Amino acid sequence: MREPHHVQSLERGLAVIRAFDADHPELTLSEVARICGLTRAAARRFLLTLADLGYVRTDGRLFSLTPRVLDLGYAYLSSLTLPDVAAPHLERLAAELHESSSLSVLDGDDIVYVARVPTSRIMAVAITVGTRFPAYATSMGRVLLAGSSNVDAYLARVRPEKLTNRTISSASLLRAEIDKVRAQGYSIVDQELEEGLRAIAVPIHDRSGAVAGAVNVSVQAARATVDAMRRRFLPPLLAAASAIDADLRRTAIIRIG
Repeated sequence: MREPHHVQSLERGLAVIRAFDADHPELTLSEVARICGLTRAAARRFLLTLADLGYVRTDGRLFSLTPRVLDLGYAYLSSLTLPDVAAPHLERLAAELHESSSLSVLDGDDIVYVARVPTSRIMAVAITVGTRFPAYATSMGRVLLAGSSNVDAYLARVRPEKLTNRTISSASLLRAEIDKVRAQGYSIVDQELEEGLRAIAVPIHDRSGAVAGAVNVSVQAARATVDAMRRRFLPPLLAAASAIDADLRRTAIIRIG
């Protein structure tokens, strides 16, 4: 039972477009009619209308889509924000590892969480979208600093505080750690932001290759050693970041929200 507002001709026109795929880049009128469950006369009207609009081309026998159909998807892709793009990948990552995953960006001297998939409460403070932490004491912050062109200004400006007895509070040691993160492509922070919390992060990149954000997996220290995090969490984390990178290249935007 169709809703009263349902426009069947629109449904059929979209079905005609979807009839073409990688295995069927070119179709005859009869093939389109068969795939879409249309009469030849109806399929012909839809195909010729699409051709008039520039979405389909024909040599008189075979029909194929034109690049103009990409405009239909671009309206959606161009409306996506960075959290929109990352969210499904974070959800899959959290489900695979059974640990919380997050996305953050650098804002001034802090990281700001812009997406998060929690699996349990692992910190004394509740982490939500908009939560801020000092970049120097977080795995995502160090990844973002390693990809920034303003590290020197940051290190000259910021005075790291001892948030725990493990926090790196020396500018020279912090610089060395950021250089290490840049070289190895990931950061592990072991109980520097809060006792009992470990996190591992990797960068994500925009179309130009610049660091657009960072994704991490965080875990209670009792559940995973640093070596275990590197061994178990880093490969799927890198795979998730690579998938986000690929989606960002397709969207052509990296807006936060």
